[in-house]
Amino acid sequence: MKITLAVIGKTEVGFVKQGIDEYVKRLQHYVQFNIQYISDVKGTRNMSEAQQKVAEGRALLAALDTSDHVVLLDEHGSERTSVEYSQWLQRRLASGCKRLVFVVGGPYGFSDDVYQRANEKISLSKMTFPHELVRLIFVEQLYRAFTILRNEPYHHE
Repeated sequence: MKITLAVIGKTEVGFVKQGIDEYVKRLQHYVQFNIQYISDVKGTRNMSEAQQKVAEGRALLAALDTSDHVVLLDEHGSERTSVEYSQWLQRRLASGCKRLVFVVGGPYGFSDDVYQRANEKISLSKMTFPHELVRLIFVEQLYRAFTILRNEPYHHE
């Protein structure tokens, strides 16, 4: 299985990019993982929030294959502990899907079309984080999940 994190726009903040690069490097020992950067929508100054969500949604949907299992990282998704997340991930890995795609939306969230395409939603926290930090938190949690599944000494209960 391949795992992809699809995000709108590049990671600009240096320390965030450095942290993401570190966990992406660590993840290569466990799974084929990549981050798919989807270009920012142009001309958003003249768009409403709803129009921006629709435009970003079109770009996100164009990056997905019909066979992808799509998981939105969404504040309204189900919450799990790190151990519960690792167990969920184990079930996904055993499911036989070719690509598991986690999606971070733009600043206003997801369009209705993206919600309809999603197979499920996961929340990383009830708190709100900047979109760039969500990327770092996600790749760390994905790495943590794999270390839990392998009984490696990274996660402490």
